[in-house]
This record gives sequence, structure tokens and C-alpha cells, in this order.
Amino acid sequence: MAVVRGYRVYGLGVGLLALACGGDGGGGTGPCTPGPATQLAKNGGDAQSWYVNNPLPTPLSVIVRDANNCPVPGVGIDWSVVTGGGGLSPTHSTTNSAGIATTVDSVGAVSPQVVRAGSGALPSQDFTATAGAPPTSAAVDVKDNFFSPQTVDIQEGGTVTWTFAGAAAHTVTFTGGPDSGTPQASGTFGPVTFTSAGTKNYFCKVHGGMTGTIRVVH
Repeated sequence: MAVVRGYRVYGLGVGLLALACGGDGGGGTGPCTPGPATQLAKNGGDAQSWYVNNPLPTPLSVIVRDANNCPVPGVGIDWSVVTGGGGLSPTHSTTNSAGIATTVDSVGAVSPQVVRAGSGALPSQDFTATAGAPPTSAAVDVKDNFFSPQTVDIQEGGTVTWTFAGAAAHTVTFTGGPDSGTPQASGTFGPVTFTSAGTKNYFCKVHGGMTGTIRVVH
């Protein structure tokens, strides 16, 4: 019995050591003590399609790991536009405690765009993005208990028109903004002009869970 207990204690110690080194096979799934950075990989934001002269919806991000796949904090990442237009903010960032560094990418008038993330001798990573002109007008159908489409993108100075197409009466109501007024089941509301960039949310006064969003871009 003493021998069996000894093996159990040994096995527990090995398991704890594996967790301390990043889990099974050094996969970086648990707490670990990072060594020198050996890997630079994309973490998010690649291959987006958006509108010119506007920041991409998802920041670009990379993750830095050591030879055992443990995330490495405190590593400086340089970001640069290789081809295409646009700008990055910041152009230099540092990995956080999870080994991740990010930047916000605004695609300029020249598309497609390639952005490169690099750090010293680590292999660099290239991100791509495409962009076109944002729409200057949009149409939304007011259906029974939902707006279609629920989210609309429009350029500053652009217009949106709503068409009531359900059996029940609804409204198009912006908090502190335009309001279609009396609930209706037919006809149109608009066109409404949106002059400033930002996210504008609206709802139906008859059905509180019936919501829509206008994203106004530059």
C-alpha cells in the first residue's frame, strides 16, 4: 500500500508540473512561466471588409508565445501599412499578460490593404483588408416584431427610409431623435438624414423588444 500511495503522489506532482508549464503538451492552456519569445501569430482581425477612411470593426491582434506555447507579455510589436492606404493607431504596441498586442486599422482610399506585424527576428505576420465606399441611402422593412435588416450602415449625410410591411402597427423611434409617431401598419417613414458618425439605436414603442441599429460612418 505504501508503494501505491507513493505513485499517486508522484502522479499528482507530475500533473501539477504540467499545468504550471501550460497544460497538456505545453499547449498554453493553463498558468505557465514564459520563456523567450519564439512565435508570433495572428490572433484576430484578418481579412475584414469595411468602408474607406473608417476604422475596421475588429482591431488587428497578434499573440506571442515561447517554445512551449506559453504566452509572453511585454513584447513590442511594430505595425506598418505595406500596401494600400490608411493608418494604424498605435504603430507600436506591447503584448499584455495574455501575450496579445493590438492596433486599430483605418483603411484609406486605396484598397486592398496589407498591414504587417513584426517583432525583431520573429517571423512577421501580414493582415489583409478590403474597403469600398459606404452607401449613401438604405431601406428598412418594418415587419411584425422585427426590422429587416436589423442593422444598416450609412455614410454621413446619407438617408434611411422605413416601409411598414407587417400586419400589426409599429413605430420607428429613436431615443431623443426622430420618431414616426402614431403606430402604423402601412406607408413609409423618412427619408431620415444622418449627419454625424456613430451608432444610432431605435425601437418600436408598441413592442419594446423590437430594435434596430443605424451605423453611420465617415
